[in-house]
Amino acid sequence: MPDIKPPQTDAYQLILEAIDVGVFKPGDRLVESDLADRFGVSRTPIREALQRLETQSLLTRDGRSLIVASLDHNQLAELYVVRAELEGLAARLAARHAAPEEIRVLREMVEEDRALLADPSALSRANRRFHKQVHLASHNRYLVQQLDLVHRSMALLASTSLAAEGRGADALDEHSAIVAAIEAGDGDKADDALKAHISRAFETRLRLDADRVSQS
Repeated sequence: MPDIKPPQTDAYQLILEAIDVGVFKPGDRLVESDLADRFGVSRTPIREALQRLETQSLLTRDGRSLIVASLDHNQLAELYVVRAELEGLAARLAARHAAPEEIRVLREMVEEDRALLADPSALSRANRRFHKQVHLASHNRYLVQQLDLVHRSMALLASTSLAAEGRGADALDEHSAIVAAIEAGDGDKADDALKAHISRAFETRLRLDADRVSQS
């Protein structure tokens, strides 16, 4: 039998995940040699990954250096508008196409995530997992691809709106309403429920940002 070679490490995914989980935050400088040492890969794939991330506007130039990009107020508003429309469509399609097994998984996620209310970081990761599952339940590969791009940009937000007092429990109640509409096969209601969920998350983030500015 021929030898089976282990898969090569994907430098792009490693850096993207580090941004997504907050290891690298907006404004952090990314140095090619440091990244190669951190991830144990050569500098060539790191260089290619950085170029790709810059093309996707996840990194920006500061002189000759690359730093993790940040979103200004207008960019944030634009991102949430697009996210609400695309996620609403995903929920609408999920109400039409989701298999019973997919709906059960969504329901179980909501119940399991209630144990994470005291840990905003863990709840944020679980929140991304829930939304990804709704995307997949739409059974539309092109929509899933576009939502992946949107959620990459969400990684540029320095904090999670789920850290706001009471927001975690409210968000899980909203998730439950989304799942109920999908399970009922009610596309209009699923669309409305998910858009309302995104709207409330946006409002919470705006309040958090306003509080942060007033304290600085």
